[in-house]
Amino acid sequence: MEYFNKILCVTYAELTGGSDAVIKAATLRQNMSRGNIVSVHRGGGEGGQALYAWSSIPQKYKARYMERYGDPEQRMKEAMMRDRIKLDSEAREFFENFTYEKNGKQEHLTEKLIEEYTINASVLKELLKMMAQRRAIRQSLNGSTAGAWEVIYQSSETMRKEYQHTLPQNEARLKAKIKAFKADGYKSLISGKVGNKNTQKITDEFGQLLIALKRCRVPVYTDAQLFEEANRQAEANGWKPLKSLSGMKRWLNSAAIMQLWYDAVHGEQAARQKFGRKHRTALPTKRDALWYGDGTKLNLYYKDDTGKVRTTQVYVVIDAMSEVMLGWHISDSEDYEAQYLAYRMAIQTSKHKPYEIVHDNQGGHKKLDADGLFKKLCHVHRTTQPYNGESKTIEAVFGRFQQQVLHKDWRFTGQNITAKKMSSRPNLEFIEENKDSLYTLEELKDAYAKATKEWNEMAHPAYGKSRQEAYDSSVNEETQQVTAHDMVDMFWVTAKRMSTFTDQGINVTIKKEKRQYEVMSEPGMPDHEWRRQHTYERFVVKYDPYDFGSIRLYKKEADGSLRFERVAEPYVVIHRAIQEQTEGEAAFIRQEQAANTTDRIERTVAGREIEKAHGVMPEQHGLRSPKPKGMTAAERRQIERRTGIYSKSPEEYKIGRKTKQVSLEDWANVETAVVDMASVAGKL
Repeated sequence: MEYFNKILCVTYAELTGGSDAVIKAATLRQNMSRGNIVSVHRGGGEGGQALYAWSSIPQKYKARYMERYGDPEQRMKEAMMRDRIKLDSEAREFFENFTYEKNGKQEHLTEKLIEEYTINASVLKELLKMMAQRRAIRQSLNGSTAGAWEVIYQSSETMRKEYQHTLPQNEARLKAKIKAFKADGYKSLISGKVGNKNTQKITDEFGQLLIALKRCRVPVYTDAQLFEEANRQAEANGWKPLKSLSGMKRWLNSAAIMQLWYDAVHGEQAARQKFGRKHRTALPTKRDALWYGDGTKLNLYYKDDTGKVRTTQVYVVIDAMSEVMLGWHISDSEDYEAQYLAYRMAIQTSKHKPYEIVHDNQGGHKKLDADGLFKKLCHVHRTTQPYNGESKTIEAVFGRFQQQVLHKDWRFTGQNITAKKMSSRPNLEFIEENKDSLYTLEELKDAYAKATKEWNEMAHPAYGKSRQEAYDSSVNEETQQVTAHDMVDMFWVTAKRMSTFTDQGINVTIKKEKRQYEVMSEPGMPDHEWRRQHTYERFVVKYDPYDFGSIRLYKKEADGSLRFERVAEPYVVIHRAIQEQTEGEAAFIRQEQAANTTDRIERTVAGREIEKAHGVMPEQHGLRSPKPKGMTAAERRQIERRTGIYSKSPEEYKIGRKTKQVSLEDWANVETAVVDMASVAGKL
């Protein structure tokens, strides 16, 4: 039995099947040929079967059919009422996206209403399908329209029991609901009470007053006082008063309302931290991918030179992947020097440049950035959001470092003053009683170094091995290994002005103190050969502002580029008084005197050789070059020999001796004497 083209039909198998058939197959064919039984569908094809209109079956065969199968009309009614409805997915999507205005903002329907309206829409669609079949129902019920509506109504009530829909139970109201659904669709199912401001317990105007009173700072109301004042003003304005303090609190502390007063009561910073969206980030998986730098209180008490109990600060650089503390500097302020030395220590520890550095926007960092240090240290550097400590990984590390390591020292200052645990606070009575046993500043620095070593050797919470092992075993192919040149490039400072290397070396002013340097050929030995080439030459000077053991001299090329020349070391200082001179100093003095004489000889010889080569030597024009003063005869003769001024020993050319010799000659040899004098003059 089934409907075909809205006609209630029985099948060929139902009529002719079994030993006690309703009608024999031959008889069925005879009735069909005579027109007594109407064939609605011939059957055929896979799964197809012949169908015959129930209304055309002769009464005697209907009786036999109903004896075997029951009344097909009643069975169809029951089948229609038993059919399970298919929930309408379009209806659910509509009701999930539907919004209405409440308390000045758009609200969605509750899950309960979405479920209720979706079921109602699904039932109505099923009923509409049944209505589309009412022609067939009327035919099967001998044309009775009332019977068709009865089936639809009974189906609605049957589905009410199974699906708990909330459609009208009254038949007339159900007809009206179906009509409205056909006209307006899903929207017709939404109750008029949804979004109706008449149902609000706290109206918009009254709500604005409550928020204003909660925000009020002059005076500041407690919740009980706010409740009384709100009701007083409600009465004056003719509004419905609040019934309970607890109800008012629930309304004020609801998610949408709390954000409207929280900043005034607790501060905007607290409101930002409470309501602002937080990023969820994954920490780096490679060492040196990200370094954090930040300053914090060094949570250990110490005593200063006067015996006063004090605390200080520390600037720390950590590797984000391993949480290893790579570098730090202890000082009373988080300034440029503290940050510079902490990053320098981190680089020396890591021996690699980090890919990225994250820091706050303190003044020292601005100077590091202005000096170009960050650009030399890493590929990328950025600042954290101000006043947003909870977003910094390093802040969490500081907290655990304090709890797990520093807390074990009785000199522990406690954590932040906002800490609520008593274990996070210091025992000030004990510290005061034992302040004579507190660390000195130097001891504090040693203790902090030991504490960081302990932290680095503790197990990392994610890797199952120590932080130091995690750091050492990690490889980051994109980070550059640091060389000696890199250290100079990153941490050495270029003097603002060029300096001249003079006979007293080169002077550089560092931190308002003048320092004197010279170039050495070997430790403690001034390089005289280099001095002969570069004395009174100007150089660009680079120096380490925190290590004055040497400086580097650079020549400035025409295009502005620098060319490295030599490393200069502190100028050698000797005692002037012989009594205070050491044996080494005396030897150094004699050595330098000999070296200075050598320099004089070399300078004189070099100059006179150039004169001679170009024919401008005084001796080539009947004149004499001045003799160097303060030299021995042997040293002067060395110059004369090397310059080739005389071809014979100097004694042969003493003019006085030659004149005396000539005066002793007689006239017999005068011609010879004249010839000899001319010869002497020519050689001079």
